[in-house]
Amino acid sequence: MSIADSTGHAGIRYVRRGSGEPLVLIHGLGGSSRIWRPVLDRLSSARDVIAVDLPGFGGSPPLHADRATPDALARSIRGLCDKLGIERPHVAGNSLGGWVALELGRNDAASVAAISPAGLWRQPLGPVRFDTRRVGRLVRPLIRGLLRTRRGHDILLRSTAAHPERIPMADARSLVLDWLGASGYEAANREMRAAVLRRPEEISVPVTILWGNRDHIVAPPRPERTPPNAVFVVLEDCGHTPTWDEPELVADMLLEASSGAGIWAPAKATHQEAVGHKVPDAD
Repeated sequence: MSIADSTGHAGIRYVRRGSGEPLVLIHGLGGSSRIWRPVLDRLSSARDVIAVDLPGFGGSPPLHADRATPDALARSIRGLCDKLGIERPHVAGNSLGGWVALELGRNDAASVAAISPAGLWRQPLGPVRFDTRRVGRLVRPLIRGLLRTRRGHDILLRSTAAHPERIPMADARSLVLDWLGASGYEAANREMRAAVLRRPEEISVPVTILWGNRDHIVAPPRPERTPPNAVFVVLEDCGHTPTWDEPELVADMLLEASSGAGIWAPAKATHQEAVGHKVPDAD
């Protein structure tokens, strides 16, 4: 199956490809389903892949009745799955999408793969100190100009990827403009920064936490903040959103995490059990 652009529950836009066990992909704050483009072909060769635009991002309208908490965003994805006739899919998410995936892991997912997930910090982050996005919106014409140059392209995306030069110019432009134009950004960011993932011990499905060792946005999770028996894997030479850094590696890890057979550690990844692994303090 290949559906390039469809809408489902509450107007949620999604891309659906492939066949097999269902795998729902959830992007991070300010992103869209576009972040999964480098891995979509590989994943859809073995899974029924549904890559969503969260409410208020990409082509999806924002939430109206609920605050944009990770739990509310998870309910919206659960509603989409219900409409599509999908029960307990495998779920993978990046950043805020990783937190949303973990919320789904309580009752509505068969397994969870969380890439640099938000919410596993010890205490709420609190209000943002410097609003880079607000500045970016004020100088949007300058941003558009920078995106036309390779140097500007790399500067604007170096916090997202370890290798921004691997992101095609057209995709880079869309990524930055998605971030600047997301109608649900402020509400989702406010809710994300005001909380932590609650009661991770309630998540009993298989969980894999992937973290790029060149991630400059989210620190690796502390063991006490992860679900029981979660597996922690370090992706070497990868950034916060590693789908362009190492697409084959990321795709293979997501397939393994959703296989039921357990995760493995390829040459460019380091496998550790979440309980007891040593990581820097994550604030």
